[in-house]
Amino acid sequence: MLFSRRNISLAAGMAAAVALTAGALIASTAEAAPAPAAIGADAPAFTGITSNGETVSLADFEGKTVILEWTNDGCPFVKKHYADPPSNMQSLQKSATSDDIVWLSVISSRPGSQGHVTPAKANELTTTRGAAPSHVILDESGDIGRLFGAKTTPHMYIVTPAGKLVYDGAIDSIPSARVDDIAKADNYVTAALADLDAGKPVATATSKPYGCAVKY
Repeated sequence: MLFSRRNISLAAGMAAAVALTAGALIASTAEAAPAPAAIGADAPAFTGITSNGETVSLADFEGKTVILEWTNDGCPFVKKHYADPPSNMQSLQKSATSDDIVWLSVISSRPGSQGHVTPAKANELTTTRGAAPSHVILDESGDIGRLFGAKTTPHMYIVTPAGKLVYDGAIDSIPSARVDDIAKADNYVTAALADLDAGKPVATATSKPYGCAVKY
């Protein structure tokens, strides 16, 4: 079948129009995505389902400091901080919750990906590792993770009793999967909590998170 120059020109024009439209749609979608909260701004409001089937919202914890920990039990960097000894993450959780701080462990791994677990498995991990979060939130859709801009496991956030985001970043200063490095590192979470307890601004409010990419 033969095509005239006019037909070829029309076809090329239509293809270009389709490409431009697709590009505009992609740009529009990107622009519509919520920007992660900035330090000092209100933390993103969210509601999630816990491993015990409870519905919890950030608003439920108004008046309390909240720590959010993005986690994935298959990630070597997460395994580092849950290794026993020294049980670094478990110790942080127990210390925080004993001070009436709410600790939310968030699993944003999509179904079929590393770190995705059933509610029963999530509870088993909490028990067998001696972990002590206030709640484990199963964020299969990744909606909560995207609201905060969580990039890695672990990725830590701290929210004040007034609902302000005051820390966003790594758990500590040595980005490795080696357990021996825990004792050598500066722990940004405990330092931020000490600043808040002293009524001071958080000295290190942001840091580059390290670990495995969140499996959205």
